Amino acid sequence: MSIGPVLSWDLNPDPSATSAKEAIVVDTRDKLPAITLQPEAGERRWFYGGGVHLWKPTEAQTAGAFLLFEDQLEKGKDTPLHTHPASDETMIVLSGEIVMHLDGYESRIGAGGMVMAPRGMAHAFKVTQDATRVLCLHTPGVCQAFYWDASVKLEAGAPGVGPVDFGRVVASAQRNGGINIVGPSPFASTDA
Repeated sequence: MSIGPVLSWDLNPDPSATSAKEAIVVDTRDKLPAITLQPEAGERRWFYGGGVHLWKPTEAQTAGAFLLFEDQLEKGKDTPLHTHPASDETMIVLSGEIVMHLDGYESRIGAGGMVMAPRGMAHAFKVTQDATRVLCLHTPGVCQAFYWDASVKLEAGAPGVGPVDFGRVVASAQRNGGINIVGPSPFASTDA
């Protein structure tokens, strides 16, 4: 049975759309092997915005259809207000809690909850509990160069903390795209 190209969600999911603004087509037919990963499998990377990423399927492994990583976070970490212009970002909280600022509204999301920020929608989050773990899915997987350049590989057994260096995050965004920083953290003056 042949399945046609996989279209990522878009405001105009017209399969005949030809421009990248209308739809991003990711054809995975005959390109993907099955992927199986154990819980701790994947490359561990310290993200200079704070947190340890445990990479699961990468953009290359999914022929660009998606990328997936677990983000291990500590209480107090927050992000600036930002958008992902070419990917939808889905976050599933595995443990702990975050407050998500999404299109001007805030919601607390605990273990088992999820949130999806469609491409181009301004959002930010703040971690409200220690040892929070979030599964982060980008569809399609076009943001990996940003995350990779804004992080460093952690050797086996290395502690999962490092210096937060937001300058490196901004520089990676400018070099690689995948994210537009549109404002400061909306949580800067609040205790979420």
